[in-house]
Amino acid sequence: MAMVLTPRRSVRRGDQRNGMHEPGTVGAALVLRDIGMPTPWIARELQLPRRTLESWLAGDVPRRHRQRVRPIPPDHYAYLLGLYLGDGHLVHGPGDRWQLRIACDAAYQGIIALAADAIENVVGSKPALRRHRTYRCTRVVSTSRLWPTLLPQHGAGRKHSRRIALRDWQQDIVEHRPEEFVRGLIHSDGCRFVARQRNHGRVYEYVRYSFSNRSRDIRGIFCAVLNTLDVGWTRPSEHVIAIDRRGDVAKLEAIVGPEH
Repeated sequence: MAMVLTPRRSVRRGDQRNGMHEPGTVGAALVLRDIGMPTPWIARELQLPRRTLESWLAGDVPRRHRQRVRPIPPDHYAYLLGLYLGDGHLVHGPGDRWQLRIACDAAYQGIIALAADAIENVVGSKPALRRHRTYRCTRVVSTSRLWPTLLPQHGAGRKHSRRIALRDWQQDIVEHRPEEFVRGLIHSDGCRFVARQRNHGRVYEYVRYSFSNRSRDIRGIFCAVLNTLDVGWTRPSEHVIAIDRRGDVAKLEAIVGPEH
């Protein structure tokens, strides 16, 4: 089972009774409730007194911690999780604010629009689009205190240098929305291309997909979901997963959709 979802400072029992919890902890409790987690599980996950948690879930949230917390649409969340694991990261800002940044190729405006739409549906506010000064890259940027709760895979260092594993509630969403999750991974660290082969003077064209990520854990998650979708894959090199058989490519074409 997962550890604490959001960083919290140590508080005394008297402080807990008086509502001296960090805002991120309150938001985490409400978000976990909205995705269907049972109260005992939330209390254990966030290390909260059962009575305190039950009062929050009943609407008795300390005034200074009140905030709008939206139910999480699982399809948008699964897609966003795929984008984050591929090309996203969190940056800690002032106070308990966190910033999600997703790097997108500026040539694919459709994917940028999908990323922005997913973020807006998950946290309820439109992200900013920031074009890189030098590279052909657009960053989709969103600030919210809830990001460490929604994306608990964040941590110090690059993703490939640390353990990446889905929490139980994330795994449940991915199992129910595998197509959206795979689409997010392909739109971030994958590519669709046409392989050309010459045979007896004729050129044959074959559509192929590949997914490249340096994290062994993320590659493993990607392959596991492909298996559930009955999409075959191969590993031509250490960091690359290839989908190149005609039937498997056709299945992935239906999942990923047209090029953006």
